Amino acid sequence: MAEVVEAGLWGLVAGSALLLGAALGYGLRVPQKVIATVMAFGAGVLISAVSFELVGEAYEQAGVAPAAIGTLIGAIAYTGGNVWLARRGARHRKRSGHERAEAQPSEAEQGGSGTALALGALLDGVPESAVIGVSLLDGGAVSLVTVAAVFISNVPEGLSSSAGMKKAGRGRGYVFGVWAAIAAASTVSAVLGYTVVGSFSPAVIAAVTAVAAGAILAMIADTMIPEAFDDAHLAIGLITVSGFLVSFALSHT
Repeated sequence: MAEVVEAGLWGLVAGSALLLGAALGYGLRVPQKVIATVMAFGAGVLISAVSFELVGEAYEQAGVAPAAIGTLIGAIAYTGGNVWLARRGARHRKRSGHERAEAQPSEAEQGGSGTALALGALLDGVPESAVIGVSLLDGGAVSLVTVAAVFISNVPEGLSSSAGMKKAGRGRGYVFGVWAAIAAASTVSAVLGYTVVGSFSPAVIAAVTAVAAGAILAMIADTMIPEAFDDAHLAIGLITVSGFLVSFALSHT
């Protein structure tokens, strides 16, 4: 029971970063270059965590095939869900809305887009949180690198998305209600990652970890890097590599 509670608490910690980012994005006029810079750094952090903490772990547990197949399945599943949501107004859910052509639509412009945005945020957040719970299965101690990576990446995600929601005319109650719900879902996802996945064989655990990795990597390429590129395209490579190295250093200390 103690491990279940711990999994939930770590999931809540990581999810709370979304609320922190939302508060910054909704309450402050954050310069676009700052948003892009933080988004690029967060993308680098997540890429490193996916490489060394998720896919690497899946490979060590079950070999190349389950790791590769699971990663591909995760990417396909995320992309399929993302395509479905994009048609309902959630294509630019992580965009801060600085360019009208890539802004989030208001409910008046596209009915149901608010619900699609909420579902999109859930699609982005659940795989990240689930792997936090799964990481507890390896020796009973959570991977602090994974928690740190998810937390660091969640801040710019919440910041950029909430800024876009505000520009699309959505109220404070909706914005913070969405991110509070996602933070709660992160808690549940971490608990399920520990309790449900923990009952499976090591090969299945490795495959599930790889599926989450594939979904996260697809999310980075589809939603985080495009937002970062818009305003930091001359420096995005250096910033992303910096985030990668910070996460790499944390995983090897």
